[in-house]
Amino acid sequence: MKKPSLLVIFLTVFLDLVGFGIVLPLLPVYSENFGASGFLIGVIMASFSAMQFLFAPIWGRWSDKVGRRPVLLLSNFGSSVSYALFALASGLEGNAALWTLLASRIFAGVCGANISVAQAYIADITPPEDRSRRMGLIGMAFGLGFILGPALGALSLSGFGRTGPGWVAAAMCFGNFLLTCAILPESRQPSSEHAPERPRLSLWSHTLGRPQVGLLVWLFFLATFAFTCFETTLGLLVSQTFKLDARKPEDAKVIGYLFAYCGLIGACVQGGAIGRAVKKLGEPKLIAVSLFFTAASLAPLPFVTSWGGLLGVLALLAIGSSLARAPIFGLLSILTPAHEQGETIGVAQSFGSLARIAGPIFAGSLFHLHPSWPYLACAGVSLLAGLLAWAKLPRATPMGK
Repeated sequence: MKKPSLLVIFLTVFLDLVGFGIVLPLLPVYSENFGASGFLIGVIMASFSAMQFLFAPIWGRWSDKVGRRPVLLLSNFGSSVSYALFALASGLEGNAALWTLLASRIFAGVCGANISVAQAYIADITPPEDRSRRMGLIGMAFGLGFILGPALGALSLSGFGRTGPGWVAAAMCFGNFLLTCAILPESRQPSSEHAPERPRLSLWSHTLGRPQVGLLVWLFFLATFAFTCFETTLGLLVSQTFKLDARKPEDAKVIGYLFAYCGLIGACVQGGAIGRAVKKLGEPKLIAVSLFFTAASLAPLPFVTSWGGLLGVLALLAIGSSLARAPIFGLLSILTPAHEQGETIGVAQSFGSLARIAGPIFAGSLFHLHPSWPYLACAGVSLLAGLLAWAKLPRATPMGK
């Protein structure tokens, strides 16, 4: 059952992230075209993560009790509805468009349980020594989603107009729902181990109270905070530096292709290099190195003025960001009891969502003061996180190693 299940969960996450990749590059551009301020662009980008911060641990805990499959089904269906709302918003103007965009992202965040529950699913069916490598499949699905998603978004924008990307994303996620419903088996029997009841707030305190696990959760927060600078402002930065008009489909496609380029590199790294890198360096050193790479790429990004230089810096950023997620979550799953996998990963994803609340608002606001400021600040954050990982993580020896 393990190999077929692994393939199905990969396809499930991949299809979900194709929809995400279609919409994400367009969000800040659409918001600005509808008259949003830099702060409001950040709020719209962050609203998805605000809801995930509140709901990811709850969905994870629920999946520990009732199983992974029903939570994934509900999440897939909710994503389809949210992208339909995005499509409707794309056909409106002014405040009506902005409010509908915001509503679509809030609803998507409430239902967005796919990643954390898929990681718990992989932990259910994978022995501890292989978890970091197989967690790379989630990152690979993310990267491939960023290859196909932005490309599909650009093509649907050209072929169907402004509302096209939203409807295509909604169709992809509904297809994901049907796929999961038809062929994904359950990985966990809820009665196999006792999952003690805890109040909702104690989900965070219980997880963070374990020193090794808590440190990994905070490192994931810092890494995600730094990366949101790229996600939130790349389209604006490229438009300003290379004199593009994102309202024109041919220029908007350029931004989508840049995201796809980063996704391709990330998919290559996580699809093959993660396993070898973990064996050579171990999870702790690999996490630190990934953060150093991210810092080294974010700092020069706003000062690049040639397309060749931009592609080179984005390649380094894609490599750095791709190397962090799998070993962080692999180590988290190794350190966590089987009946708490969903809860622990949900809390970690919740802190990633918290970073995606603060990060876009921070980056969007600073960008409109000066384009280089968010990149330099987030490079500093990534550097500090790398130093923390290098100094502290070697002391955190995973069980079974």
